[in-house]
Amino acid sequence: MFFLEEKTLTTTFLERIEQPQPLVLSGGYLFEAERRGYLTAGEFVPKIALDHPEVLTQITTDFVRAGSDIALAFTYNGHREKMRIIGEEHLLEPLNRAAMRIARKVADEQTELLGRKIYVAGNISNSNIFDPEDESSKDAVREMYREMIGWAKEEGADLILAETMYYFEEAKIALEEIQAAGLPSIVNVAVFATGELRDGYSPAEACKKLADAGADVVGTNCFQGPNTIRPILEEITNAVGDHPVCGMPGTYRTTHEHTTFFNLPDKGNTATLPHERTFPDALEAQNSNRYETAEFAGYANSLGAKVIGLCCGASVIHHRAVSETLGKESYLSKYSPDMTKHFLYGTDSSLSKHITEHGSDA
Repeated sequence: MFFLEEKTLTTTFLERIEQPQPLVLSGGYLFEAERRGYLTAGEFVPKIALDHPEVLTQITTDFVRAGSDIALAFTYNGHREKMRIIGEEHLLEPLNRAAMRIARKVADEQTELLGRKIYVAGNISNSNIFDPEDESSKDAVREMYREMIGWAKEEGADLILAETMYYFEEAKIALEEIQAAGLPSIVNVAVFATGELRDGYSPAEACKKLADAGADVVGTNCFQGPNTIRPILEEITNAVGDHPVCGMPGTYRTTHEHTTFFNLPDKGNTATLPHERTFPDALEAQNSNRYETAEFAGYANSLGAKVIGLCCGASVIHHRAVSETLGKESYLSKYSPDMTKHFLYGTDSSLSKHITEHGSDA
């Protein structure tokens, strides 16, 4: 067990982002829960917080032990519209509060055990009902965010992450509600293959407007992989100057031809897929390796990003690699790869040479 100085324990999120070392924010709870078999792909509702809190607790713990400075409450898609679609609106508040309590519990425990301050972020996301031509939809979105932010604040959130916002105006509504609650904000826009948000703003324009409106951190997450998100992040950084920026790609091998993971082809696939695309349940072969995501972290750091992390597709090994690239060994770094003792490719003098010499023939 480690012991923290009182000053470190009381450092607020806003004070922390002023420090030179960037924060690591491990996301990707949605795909990780589905990968472990506890979430329905397509529907993508985070009922795991109620159905299997022990699994969500473990995921959150693993992500923090891999280096995340923030325990994210898994309420992505845990909003009124999603709960309406599956006919379980009565579980909306219990789900949100349960997810927040899990994040808070993990943050408190790991702060003490790891000897570093872990913040708790409430989480709101794209509503999927926002319509720029329909004022009533804007009111519904505002109420949706207001109730989720309110529950998060009551359960002890240190900040709110608003993510995957593909309309600028919806992101602005999210920011206004976070500000009304008096909480710090990270507001991330998401960019489709067109290179723009759905209402025509470039990600750089949107983030500049959000920063000017008072968002504490602005940036982008998801859709693009660690390579195709780079020019977007650079444009945002150039647009906002010294304002804190966040970058969180999905961990898929998107290309210049297919810049998002929604329509990634898989030429090696031999199965008949249930639908025409690999997204979301046949993307395994397209996953980035840990070294690709680590190099993204180094790139984001070179741009001066203050919050660096990963989104859909990321697992513990990816998050750990990000943390280590940023110069921070995590609890799980003791399990990082060590090939010196591998039976075929190791270099340890005690290994049998008649085995290692056949490594190239394996």
